[in-house]
Amino acid sequence: MSDIKSSFGTLYAIGVGTGDSELLTLKAARLLSEVDSIAIPEKTAGEADSFAWEIVTGALNPQDMPGEKLFLHFPMTRDASVTVPAWQSAARKIAERITQGKNVAFITEGDPSVFSTWAYIQEELQDILPELKPVIVPGITSITAIPAQTAIPLADGQERFCVVPATWGLDCLPRLIEEFDTIMLIKAGRIIPQLIELLESLNMLDCASYVCNATTDKQQVYHDLRDVPKGHRYFSMVQLSIRSRRGVLRHGKICPSNQSVDASLVLEKTRCEEAA
Repeated sequence: MSDIKSSFGTLYAIGVGTGDSELLTLKAARLLSEVDSIAIPEKTAGEADSFAWEIVTGALNPQDMPGEKLFLHFPMTRDASVTVPAWQSAARKIAERITQGKNVAFITEGDPSVFSTWAYIQEELQDILPELKPVIVPGITSITAIPAQTAIPLADGQERFCVVPATWGLDCLPRLIEEFDTIMLIKAGRIIPQLIELLESLNMLDCASYVCNATTDKQQVYHDLRDVPKGHRYFSMVQLSIRSRRGVLRHGKICPSNQSVDASLVLEKTRCEEAA
């Protein structure tokens, strides 16, 4: 088995960031210029329409990446009868090259470990090549890119933050508000009307900021969800900043872990502090 493993190439899962090509890491750039094959997700079969590849080529000249360009089609659907075969096909193509001793880099938007197609490819590869140990190269995620655009910190001191898919987060938002100071709702574009209604009922609409296409030339930021145009759906996130535990390190106050949060009082406190 050790002889077989030693003949394997190395598989890299590389996060390429959220859109700004200048945020591509030095390690990612070096590896992409060295590997034998770059596995590139594409939305439309045969069209090479890949946002991840667009990010990479904004930073690196394709001529400086001499490896094979292996485009892998991942349909934009939640239908498992479509997505699972696509993941399996992609994993087989990658495994074929790895077993030939080739080094392969699978690129993905953001970070491989955060809501990425890579997670499904990794699972499929574990079935095909259980002895394979991929190298995961982190990238800038929207979780940190969004606060960089809103200029509202995720957390400090005793503050807590969470990241949830927006459609799921709607159902549990009242509970999350009691437990967390910042709530990042990813892929929020489709549920903005419902989110507005819910936040208004909680008197917390002023705590929400919306960002789409963060760090790209298409970026838009809205601090009032009611201003978000219809049709803003993909690459969108809402940052809900309650921050009821902020300032602990500055003021030395300790917030009991079981403290319940009154939404209207938190909002008033937070806005007054920001105004000051």
